[in-house]
Amino acid sequence: MTRIPLRPLARILSAREKGENPDAIERENIRLRHEAMRDRARLRAEGRLLILGAAFVAAFVTVGAQMGLLAATEPAEPQATGMGAAIVAQRADITDRQGRILATNLVTHSLYAQPPLMVDPVRAAEELALIFPDLDGERLKKDFTSKRKFLWVKKKISPEQMQLVHEIGDPGLLFGPREMRLYPNGAIAAHILGGASFGREGVRSAEVVGTAGVEKTFDGWLRDPANGGAPLRLSLDLTIQSTVEDVLYGGMRLMNAKGATAILMDVKTGEITAMASLPDFDPNTRPAPLTKGDPSDSPLFNRAVQGVYELGSTFKIFAVAQALDLGLVRPETMVETKGPMFWGKFKIRDFHNYGPQLSVTDVIVKSSNIGTAHIAQQIGGVRQQEFLQKLGMFDPTAVELVEAPGAKPLRPAKWPEITTLTVSYGHGIAASPLHLAAAYASLANGGTRVTPTILKRDKAETGARLISEATSVQVRDMLRQVVVRGTASFGEVPGYAVAGKTGTADKPKRTGGGYYKDKVIATFASIFPAHDPKYVLVVSLDEPVETSGTEPRRTAGWTAVPVAAEIIRRTAPLLGLRPEVEPLADAAVTLVRN
Repeated sequence: MTRIPLRPLARILSAREKGENPDAIERENIRLRHEAMRDRARLRAEGRLLILGAAFVAAFVTVGAQMGLLAATEPAEPQATGMGAAIVAQRADITDRQGRILATNLVTHSLYAQPPLMVDPVRAAEELALIFPDLDGERLKKDFTSKRKFLWVKKKISPEQMQLVHEIGDPGLLFGPREMRLYPNGAIAAHILGGASFGREGVRSAEVVGTAGVEKTFDGWLRDPANGGAPLRLSLDLTIQSTVEDVLYGGMRLMNAKGATAILMDVKTGEITAMASLPDFDPNTRPAPLTKGDPSDSPLFNRAVQGVYELGSTFKIFAVAQALDLGLVRPETMVETKGPMFWGKFKIRDFHNYGPQLSVTDVIVKSSNIGTAHIAQQIGGVRQQEFLQKLGMFDPTAVELVEAPGAKPLRPAKWPEITTLTVSYGHGIAASPLHLAAAYASLANGGTRVTPTILKRDKAETGARLISEATSVQVRDMLRQVVVRGTASFGEVPGYAVAGKTGTADKPKRTGGGYYKDKVIATFASIFPAHDPKYVLVVSLDEPVETSGTEPRRTAGWTAVPVAAEIIRRTAPLLGLRPEVEPLADAAVTLVRN
């Protein structure tokens, strides 16, 4: 920087000429120099203070933000971190087709004891007995004062119970984190979900494993960390499932039935939209299985899958469909129905006398055993067995439930002609309601094999062809007539063109020796809408009795059909089906020329 002289010569000479004091010039220059130095020092100090102030403000803001974050964060134990991807340890959720939770996880704690560490085991046992009334205080005292090193006290406790145990203050009472399975919807879809329990035990944790239903079928998948916590998505619709269960429960009570089941399935994809079995249970508190007696008396028994029954006249449409497809008959073909029909020492009778003949359509509409038997005679036993096998009536269903492989249909070891006749109208062969639903879906969807599934499918998989599309249309027309003017007249739901077939079969005695006279399985297998099938619904009631009249009535037309109609009435709008006018069967446009 350029310094100005204190006594510049030019100014000194000028001052002397004017008679001024040259020393005043030096003093003035000194003053100006000092003022300039002072101003520079002040600016430098102010800059430093500004920077220091900004640093303090930033520090205080950072500390305040961190304090606020800590105050808003839930307290948790510190965890060690390491390199690599995080491993998801918990069991995956199960959801319905819309992503709504059916099964999830809840983190809780377990309570265990290490007696060698206990200060006052007797007092601890007494206090625990007060907190947990289901525990035996004397037994705890004996365990706590024994030589045992470790024992479980409670494998699941609530936060409130945990706090009360804390207040006991005994160092020998310890807690371990535990993951438990939670079913937030209670008993809804209980038989499908099945349930879960604790598997391999440890002091700090216990693994949740599936015990039944999809929980057990997909146990490995649900526990696999490689899935990254992705949920298992089922084909069920929670709203539809809840509605079906409500209506089915009301119908079971109204019809005084021992049990009931209903299956609602997509006729093209085989996706099960709802499947209910009553009585049911809450998988959160799954009951113990029966050790003796009839398995169907247990609420754990899934009637839709495990219930193997003679399903009666619902089988008649199989014989007719096969005969139509083989070209043996047409819908208007007249069939002998004069009864009784004799085969050796056996008699085949109809519920009513239908006269000497009925058309094939009316054999289904009136539900004639004799007419169906005559049609089966034309088909023959060998072809009948082949067709039923293609329908899936000889093997367990492929549905993804652990109980399904054990529910194999019961069929005769030998197949004489009398078996051909009785099987044609649903006696002498037993299958589950799920078998029946899959078979009806196969006949109604255009004639291709349907495999039932409980998993959501992105696209339909076309199965093997069983009957032609033309035969499928004829079958649907016949089943529609059963509702319009036949045994299922109570099944009519305006706007939805319900079609179906009733079946009432006497229950066989568990000990053998024939059938009960006053106990039946009443079934209604239906499709809707008949002209453009979307869904199949099977409703089956175990030992129903309709008592509104002067005499008890047990047939499916009086019991299962009204329940199915109410299910369709409630669920069809929820399924997105709008009521529509049923098209006329023979409607056509004719051009008239003048």
